Amino acid sequence: MSSSSSESAATAVSRAEYCVVACAEAWRGDGEVLASPMGPIPSFGARLAKRTFSPDLLLTDGEAMLVGLDGTAEGWLPYRRHLTMVTGGRRHVMMGASQIDRFGNQNISCVGDWERPSRQLLGVRGAPVNTLNNPVSYWVPRHSPRVFVERVDMVSGVGYDRAEAAGVTRFHRLPRVVSDLGVFDFTGPGHSMRLVSRHPGVSVEQVRAATGFELAGADGEVPYTREPTARELALIREVIDPGGLREREVRG
Repeated sequence: MSSSSSESAATAVSRAEYCVVACAEAWRGDGEVLASPMGPIPSFGARLAKRTFSPDLLLTDGEAMLVGLDGTAEGWLPYRRHLTMVTGGRRHVMMGASQIDRFGNQNISCVGDWERPSRQLLGVRGAPVNTLNNPVSYWVPRHSPRVFVERVDMVSGVGYDRAEAAGVTRFHRLPRVVSDLGVFDFTGPGHSMRLVSRHPGVSVEQVRAATGFELAGADGEVPYTREPTARELALIREVIDPGGLREREVRG
């Protein structure tokens, strides 16, 4: 193999790395808010955002401390203050979804009828409070029609249609959904889900086939998810995730 071929192979961007960058973009322009990523790739994305274009982000150890980029405690985050941030729009969560529909209603509770579910999941947890009180984005590592559904079996996280019907939209905002196939927002008709970008190597037809409802923005030219910069790639590979955990969550 020539030296140029070796260099190209070493710098080729993996699907997982596009996902890290796409997750990082969720916090762009947020300012000094508490980032609450759930899962490896969202966590890597939050740390990448803080190291690059969102330096004011606040990171936590998940318990009672505000931490720096190296994990060193920088401040105390008592539960009372944490709740104030949660209920005042000063936190941006990125969580998972076992099901999500076109308006952003999310389910992490159960699959099937509520009275006799075929599968019991986590329960609603803090999803209703999160979605009604601070921005919430979603990360889906396996995009399929079983996750992107016409109607969720139970509403855990509140979508745009239900928030508007209940008149609770002051802090309700769902900035984006990132999956292993692409990036989505809710700027389609009536706050419906729109395909913003597809990851390189993914076709629009592939995204459509993996989605159980009609996507806005999927009937024309759809751009690719942006390329990471050389610095971002170096940070992901050498500083943020040198062990390559990202590749275990998303392959390709």
